[in-house]
Amino acid sequence: MRVSGIEIEKITDYLWEITKSGSMLVPGRIYISQNMLESSLQNDEAFKQVVNVACLPGIQKYSLAMPDIHWGYGFPIGGVAATDLDEGVISPGGVGYDINCGVRVARTSLEYQQVKNKIPKLIETFFKNIPTGVGSSGAIKKLSAGEIKNILINGAEWAIKNGFGSQEDLLFTEENGKMKEADPDSVSARAIERGLDQAGTLGSGNHFLEVDVVEKVFDEKVAQVFGLFKGQLVIQIHTGSRGLGYQVCDDYLKVLVQAEKKYQFNLPDKQLACAPIQSSEGQNYLSAMRCAANFAWNNRQIIMHLAKKSLKEIFAISETDLDFQLIYDVCHNIAKIEEHECDGKKKKVCVHRKGATRAFPAGHNLIPEKYREVGQPVLIPGDMGRYSFISVGTKKAMEETFGSSCHGAGRLQSRHQAMKQSKGKDLIKELTDSGIVIQAKGYKTIAEEMPHAYKDVSEVVDIMHYAGISTKVAKIRPVGVIKG
Repeated sequence: MRVSGIEIEKITDYLWEITKSGSMLVPGRIYISQNMLESSLQNDEAFKQVVNVACLPGIQKYSLAMPDIHWGYGFPIGGVAATDLDEGVISPGGVGYDINCGVRVARTSLEYQQVKNKIPKLIETFFKNIPTGVGSSGAIKKLSAGEIKNILINGAEWAIKNGFGSQEDLLFTEENGKMKEADPDSVSARAIERGLDQAGTLGSGNHFLEVDVVEKVFDEKVAQVFGLFKGQLVIQIHTGSRGLGYQVCDDYLKVLVQAEKKYQFNLPDKQLACAPIQSSEGQNYLSAMRCAANFAWNNRQIIMHLAKKSLKEIFAISETDLDFQLIYDVCHNIAKIEEHECDGKKKKVCVHRKGATRAFPAGHNLIPEKYREVGQPVLIPGDMGRYSFISVGTKKAMEETFGSSCHGAGRLQSRHQAMKQSKGKDLIKELTDSGIVIQAKGYKTIAEEMPHAYKDVSEVVDIMHYAGISTKVAKIRPVGVIKG
């Protein structure tokens, strides 16, 4: 099959390969179904980006894309690429502007049927206690530059030390909520300034806090290990590093555009600006990216604590009876140094996950001991009108995708297209009629994030499930949402 001159060959029902050609150093691989592939042909720019990424110096094995693939800056969103530590490069386009945009899900002891009458009041309280929207601020007191630098070094540990959660939360956060070798001196004064009053804020766009109910359990054994049961109320938080992370990306794109010329790379797209990992430019970007990632983990930790406070207030319940526990926190815009098998040998590589989630298997030493017999939770949010999924990582993911899976539904429409299509519709009424309580800063955000602007996440998750990359554990559906 050819798509705009790109040769795509079917490997399995859920995996297609772009033949290596031209300047490509490796083939491209896309996890996608025939149905989804055919429906994507009208907007194939993301497929061209898979080809472009395959030209990055030092890329290993494949340029990969998950089924939630759509066009992004440089890399497609849903893109994964690993580069050799000595000969390879680091590219901000493979991480994205919202560094460590990620998801965490916390469970409660509450059963939806027993508390559903209080959901409207709970959403109102969340909206009051958790700042949302562009430039939102005020969840906690405005911090000093020194305190922000502390967060950039220590991540979610800062939140725990300042009373926002428990030490146990760190055990269930990827990287324990803190990437090492994060030096605030690599972060600009402007980036730090933008973060001064944004700790514990949700932001805007596709970021949200949801009250979800566990609608279906696919794997009882794994669900039990994760503490999930049918009818249970869980809280899902999706946000990232806010203005600070955006500024880090913006700052370093300018640096790495110059580095590309300095190191005489000849890349097919200027948005793939990069530098050798071992260069000063590459190391400085990695350090700043880790700082922004730590800011994001701290942000989600504070928001989770504020959510717990709201739950206790509305349900007049003790902490013991609420049994509010973090299941896991995953990031999906990140670059990490990890060990993977390439050409039959274990080697350290830099894995770029841009709109992709880590999906490590049972037995891996980097996942919590509690989950080691079953594998890492993979949290996959859908749209605000349908459902989300909790899956689990597999051995096959380690073999094929550098331990990576999909990160969400993936957009079908741009925000402009969604706004245009939503004209004349009462989206709030539609959501309310389907049993979902929503509060947002303005109607524009709701229109931009309307459910049909996204792929059906169940199809995305099924592709990963049947491909054996991450297998389904539970489906959760929203009953209440707050957005910026």
